[in-house]
Amino acid sequence: MTDARLAAGDQAPSFTLRNADGEPVSLADFAGSKVILYFYPAAMTPGCTTQACDFRDSLGSLQGAGYSVLGISKDDPATLKTFEERDALTFPLLSDEDLAVHHAYGAYGEKNSYGKIITGVLRSTFVIDEEGTIEQALYNVKATGHVASLRRKLGLAA
Repeated sequence: MTDARLAAGDQAPSFTLRNADGEPVSLADFAGSKVILYFYPAAMTPGCTTQACDFRDSLGSLQGAGYSVLGISKDDPATLKTFEERDALTFPLLSDEDLAVHHAYGAYGEKNSYGKIITGVLRSTFVIDEEGTIEQALYNVKATGHVASLRRKLGLAA
């Protein structure tokens, strides 16, 4: 892996990325609130769709517990817009086409894919507190069941 992984207690790297409408969204926009930031490989692929829909379906309870959800991929804003509309996603999807934010969070590097070592996006989730400190850094998570597992880690009822 080329980038250092983040851990609980680290300061979350700041960023500004374009959303599905091409408008800038910064982590600083969420200062004073809790954020679940997740990185996924590609919009509209089966696993990424499952994960995004799980976040969508849990959004009410996550927001009720004070969390905002942000999804980041290397897809361009137009692709994110299609994904957002196709699957009725109601949280911001952000475009990191140059992978700078992926690298800052250690969410890009070597991984094992069906027994072969490749370089790519590491499906990762970060829970960030109101002060911008990482509470949880979860790498190589599974798409299916991840949101339910995260909810348990956050102490939210299933």
